[in-house]
Amino acid sequence: MIRIFSAIFFCLFFSMAPQSQGADIRKNAMDAEKNIQKTRETLLKKAILEKKTSEKEAENSLKKILSSRKNLTDAIAKIKEENKNLEKKNNSLQKQNIALKKLEDEVISKLASMDAMVNELTGLTVIAAKDIDSLLARSIHSALFPERCEKIKPLLNKTKFPGMDDIKSMVDIYFDEIKKSGEVSINKGIIVDRSGNEVNAHILAIGSFTAAYRIKNSEKDETGFLLFSDKSNRLFALSKPPPGSVSKKIKKYMNGKSIAVPMDIARGAALRQLTHTTSLRDQILNGGPIVWPILGVGFIAFLIIIERFIFLQKVDTNADKMMTTVNRLATEEKWDECLKICEKQKERPVPRVLLSGINAREKSREDMENILQEAILHELPRIEARLSSLGILAAISPLLGLLGTVTGMINTFHAITFYGTGDPRMMSGGISEALTTTMLGLGVAIPIMLFHTFLSRKVENIISHMEEKAVSLANIVFKEK
Repeated sequence: MIRIFSAIFFCLFFSMAPQSQGADIRKNAMDAEKNIQKTRETLLKKAILEKKTSEKEAENSLKKILSSRKNLTDAIAKIKEENKNLEKKNNSLQKQNIALKKLEDEVISKLASMDAMVNELTGLTVIAAKDIDSLLARSIHSALFPERCEKIKPLLNKTKFPGMDDIKSMVDIYFDEIKKSGEVSINKGIIVDRSGNEVNAHILAIGSFTAAYRIKNSEKDETGFLLFSDKSNRLFALSKPPPGSVSKKIKKYMNGKSIAVPMDIARGAALRQLTHTTSLRDQILNGGPIVWPILGVGFIAFLIIIERFIFLQKVDTNADKMMTTVNRLATEEKWDECLKICEKQKERPVPRVLLSGINAREKSREDMENILQEAILHELPRIEARLSSLGILAAISPLLGLLGTVTGMINTFHAITFYGTGDPRMMSGGISEALTTTMLGLGVAIPIMLFHTFLSRKVENIISHMEEKAVSLANIVFKEK
């Protein structure tokens, strides 16, 4: 390397020096060669030193490399060992992952099953809550205890899972309703009276079937039935009060003086019909003007029936017993005693006929029979009095009812002419008049006819007794002769 530097130096030097300066150049060259020699020696020493340093450094580096290689080998071995451990852990983790996957699937399956169970339980709870709500909507106790309906409302929410408190509340309401439906209680509460005003009243609750009320204050003392409205959860008094006998029974029961009370087992259906029923008085008032003649006919017929019934009961006698006594005395020819017996009952037709026959016992049979027949004919008008009038009244009554039917239908057709058929209530007045008069006409005629037949039979019985006893007397009298 020093030779190369020297050659290069001489080439550069000679190329730069001119030919005229050759000697100097040689001198300079020699000097330069010395300098170069020195420089070469210096550089050689330096190179040797650097070589030693480099060798030492190389030796150190080799030692370091050898040391690092060993460390690297150890590190590689360690890494391989760690890799094996990691692989084992990885395999273990994969197995655990598979096991956890299976466990996860089982948990998901169980969770889905529990979700289905929870949904089913929620649905059953909501259904049960709806059943309770429907039950409370029909229970009269909901008006007395409205807080029960408020407790059941949260359970009707399908998105909310019911808690144990809610379920316990639902069960308590169930048992409370069962208990109340089997007992009779009297409570104070607010009702809507027949005038539409809210008033305080004593409320009688008979199970879950019937509710009655009593309003007692300085202004009125009113008793009646209540209807429950599921829309407003309030109790309304019937627009029409019950009959007086029913009101008295309710009052006695509420006062503890009776063990019987009228009730509606149809939960108000019969009570609603009660509001639409009309009394006989209302029907008569709705029957029109023809009703009054019919009632007049019925009243006159009633008086005749009473009078005839009392009269016939008074004049009727035990003819067989009396005739047995008369026959025995006539056989013994004790005519004075026969006359006395007949005189005692001379207000009755049979004794009077016999009295006429006994007085004519000395005459011929034909004359005696004529006298007896005349006595019988004399009794007939008195016995048959007003029976023909009763028959006429029985015939007139249905005819008046028919007349009322005709006038009612005429009024109906007039209403149709003026108002049309759009509103049936406009026609109901005429139809009501027509049907009411027919009903009253038949209602009056039927009992009149029955009593007329009964009284006629009684009259015929008395007449037959008179004829029979008259013939029997004539036979006894002329048998003795």
